[in-house]
Amino acid sequence: MPEATPVRTAGTRPRILHLITDPRRRGAQSLARDLHRELRRRGQASALRALAPHPDAHPDAPFTRATAVLGPGRLHPRTLTALRTAARTADLVLAHGSATLSACALALAGTRTPFVYVSVGDPRHWPAGPVRRLRTGALLHRAAAVTALAEGARELLVDRFRLPAATVHTIPNARAADRYPPADGEADKRAARHALGLPTDSLLVAWLGAITPEKRLDLALDALDRLPDVRLAVAGDGPQRTALERHPAAARAHFLGTLADPAPLYRAADAVLLSSDDEGVPGVLIEAALAGLPAVATDVGWVGSVVRDGTTGALVAPGDPLALAEALAKVLAGDRAGLGAAARAHALAHCELDVVADAWQRLFAEVCGVPAAGSSGAGRSRAASNVDVPDPNVPGPTVPGPNGAGGRG
Repeated sequence: MPEATPVRTAGTRPRILHLITDPRRRGAQSLARDLHRELRRRGQASALRALAPHPDAHPDAPFTRATAVLGPGRLHPRTLTALRTAARTADLVLAHGSATLSACALALAGTRTPFVYVSVGDPRHWPAGPVRRLRTGALLHRAAAVTALAEGARELLVDRFRLPAATVHTIPNARAADRYPPADGEADKRAARHALGLPTDSLLVAWLGAITPEKRLDLALDALDRLPDVRLAVAGDGPQRTALERHPAAARAHFLGTLADPAPLYRAADAVLLSSDDEGVPGVLIEAALAGLPAVATDVGWVGSVVRDGTTGALVAPGDPLALAEALAKVLAGDRAGLGAAARAHALAHCELDVVADAWQRLFAEVCGVPAAGSSGAGRSRAASNVDVPDPNVPGPTVPGPNGAGGRG
């Protein structure tokens, strides 16, 4: 059942309404869900709403069932009216990518509820054309603040849309480490494969995402065609699935559909593969890193902030199946355990939710004009700045981590 409308908690912490485009389990939605849960764990009032349903959101999936939907369409009048009403019970709306920017700019006009826009993609790939760029810039200027997942993306937003530098912040993508534990030895890996119906006697690479043109599953299958001893587990669905199931290498690919929880696949796999032409900072790579998996990925967007070439995996130029196959073969034949351990350590330091939630709480307090409340996390304290959490691509001190550990626009 959808959660109840939040009520104000004691103290000065602002009430947050997270707005996502639809209730699918994709990158922007996953960040919203995890941050929403972490804020509630810390005692901050938080609610999660989706603009509209989506045909790919399975009605019985936990994420779908736990997410209230505001209306029949992303910018439908009933949806915008419901958003305006829901915002009355919040001090700030956090708009997570895609159509949430337009929805908030329209629905919250003339109200006292500010919104912060979370840009999750690569601004170099959106929007197309000068008219759309002007329109997007006008909408971004309506936000009280804008966040980017990497410092390079922040700089592009400031330059391309003439945004005031002080209102654009860098807060990395993040996931909760305890949701993606590494496999506890070979027996645990075999058990995870058995539960997913995957072979236990082959090298297994995981590919996760929407099966859409920009994600380039075709490129992954072209690479697989050059690696006869490797199998590919594909978690996701989309318009290209039927055609790609007929690919020559599909005999060694296992199409699992959309998984309600990808954690068992990470425990089952030997590596993760990302073959996209266009990304921001993919949550899939963070999840896999927290699970201790090395990654082979195309060097697009700010993928390099998660995958450190030669240290946690390998980066290759986009669109080159031969280079992708060679890098994958090298990683699979090398010290996978060492690469995976380095990937986990890097993700814990820079992309673990408990680290990043502190920065979000400081931004909420800044936008709402209230004193920043002390974190209920691990007690890390960092001075507030325009770059709220150090970007791993920017030289500077490493953020200490705790013990242990999609959408576009």
